[in-house]
Amino acid sequence: MKSGFIFPEKYALRLLKRKEILDEIARIDKQRRATDNDIATGFARLAFGCVSDAISLLFKDEVSASDIEKMDLFNISEIKRKKNGDIEIKFFDRLKALEKLTDITDLSSEENENSIFHAIEKGVAALRNEHNE
Repeated sequence: MKSGFIFPEKYALRLLKRKEILDEIARIDKQRRATDNDIATGFARLAFGCVSDAISLLFKDEVSASDIEKMDLFNISEIKRKKNGDIEIKFFDRLKALEKLTDITDLSSEENENSIFHAIEKGVAALRNEHNE
């Protein structure tokens, strides 16, 4: 009765047969996966990204805006120019990024096994099997 239906299982099966319901579930799942992938990609760049562009900043006498636009500085957390002209560069912690990436991977594995989408997929598969018999 929590869903507003007297017999929710009966109505759930009917709803899962409707194309617009299945399309909406697929759209939401795709959007969620895209977000998860974006987060994982960001942490992967922090954990495994190249620092050569950032290091080259230390050895350049003059740096133009166009030079900086061409560089991959994603893994830099802070840049300071000291009074004497020296540059101090701090990077994001690679180990923390790797830990977060591992956590995301573990969570997404658990979510895939326990998610509502997984349950719905099982229900759809059961409906198809029932329909094919």
